[in-house]
Amino acid sequence: MKFHTEYLWFNTKRKKEIVPITSDVEGIVGKSGVREGFALVSAMHITASVFVNDEEVGLWDDIMQWAENVAPEGKDYKHHHTGESNADAHLKRILFGHQVFLPITNGKLDLGPWERIFYGEFDGQRKKRVIVKVFGE
Repeated sequence: MKFHTEYLWFNTKRKKEIVPITSDVEGIVGKSGVREGFALVSAMHITASVFVNDEEVGLWDDIMQWAENVAPEGKDYKHHHTGESNADAHLKRILFGHQVFLPITNGKLDLGPWERIFYGEFDGQRKKRVIVKVFGE
């Protein structure tokens, strides 16, 4: 069994942003030499996420508006009474999830026809990372 680990680093221009990372993950899978196995892609910060969906800007706007409706910024969350101001970002991470587990077949990510991988940032404009761990044969 082979194992290969790399990190993707982000410092988004906006506080809240969706960043396509499919090609980055595909490149890491290719470098790994794994032909049959899995890739774990996981956000390593508590106010960011990794998720799979369609790469369509209108949908991204809908997704971000939905998340804002569920966990609005500026609300008086109990977390803010501890001196923090980003409770909504923590809640949005829960909505989107922090990682995805993806199959690799014949040396390539085995995604559905419209599936793409995204980094979701909800409290950005600072350095954060995602781990990509590839394993298999």
